[in-house]
Amino acid sequence: MPIQLLDLQRDVIVQRVLAIQQASYAIEAALIGTFNIPTLHDTVESLQKSGEVFYGFWVDGEIAGLIACTYDGHTLDICRMAVHPDYFRRGIASALLTFVQAVSADVPRIIVATGSRNKPAKKLYMQHGFVQTGEQEVEPGVFLSFFETIAKGQE
Repeated sequence: MPIQLLDLQRDVIVQRVLAIQQASYAIEAALIGTFNIPTLHDTVESLQKSGEVFYGFWVDGEIAGLIACTYDGHTLDICRMAVHPDYFRRGIASALLTFVQAVSADVPRIIVATGSRNKPAKKLYMQHGFVQTGEQEVEPGVFLSFFETIAKGQE
């Protein structure tokens, strides 16, 4: 299976996660107009202490993309999703999102946020059944869009 749980206590894994994030979020930063994205400033230590569960998408023995979540008993929060630019446009982000939605089928609510100017991410979330629930200015001229999906029967 190309998607597996990642052990961020392993140096080779956490270093690759950090490299993917830096490459991917640098592109998002350019799209949204700010490099003040918290995940761009992560360190090995901050990733290891994040409390998030990380899954990686593997291609030819290499992690090509990742998704990380937290769960509070009612809401699954997709805290980060990143695909290394060398692997863009291969359906990796969609596969990661589909995977998390499948393993979280009994979770009443899934939330995620992205830069409002990140049209590819917004399109992806909407294709996966998310609806935009709001927008917030996080610094002058820079907005985040918030999305959620509610499990059937939980509406």
